[in-house]
Parts: sequence; structure tokens; C-alpha cells
Amino acid sequence: MKNYEIMFIVRPTLGEDDVKKVVKDFKGVITNNGGKVTKEENMGQREFAYEIKDFKSGYYFVFEVEAKDDKAIKEFDRLALINNDIVRHLITKVEE
Repeated sequence: MKNYEIMFIVRPTLGEDDVKKVVKDFKGVITNNGGKVTKEENMGQREFAYEIKDFKSGYYFVFEVEAKDDKAIKEFDRLALINNDIVRHLITKVEE
């Protein structure tokens, strides 16, 4: 099993229910592609050091993920890049 940490920022203009839906949908991307979210953390809304896509803040989330291969990670990356609700994301492979 490979371990990954995914941090992503959801745009601040969404309502609370919409933010939860985005998080649920992206968690589904991981699980539907053979990955497992072992830990999920909502870090709340935070201000950016600089504007990103005309936003000054965003909702931060962190997933810790286990996966046999990188299929789930690649699909998350692909969808996060084209989704307008994700302002920025970072995927890190965790070495043991």
C-alpha cells in the first residue's frame, strides 16, 4: 500500500452544503478508484497570503489516503484541475 496526503482548497463563495458536497464527491473519487481515505480533516476557512483565482480565502481540507496503485490519485488530480470549486490542491506521497 502507498500512502498519500491530499490537501485541497474549496472556493469560499460556496454555501456550507455545497462545500460538503464537493468534499463528499472528491472522497468518492478516491474510494471509487480503489483508494481508501483513512483520515479526513476540515481545517476551516483561512486567508491566503496572496490572491488565488481572485479569491482571498478558502476552505482547507486534508485527506490521508491509502492506495494499491496511483489510479485514484491520478483521477483526483485530473478532476481537481478541471473543477471550478477547487481553488488549489497538493498531493504528497508519504514515505514510511
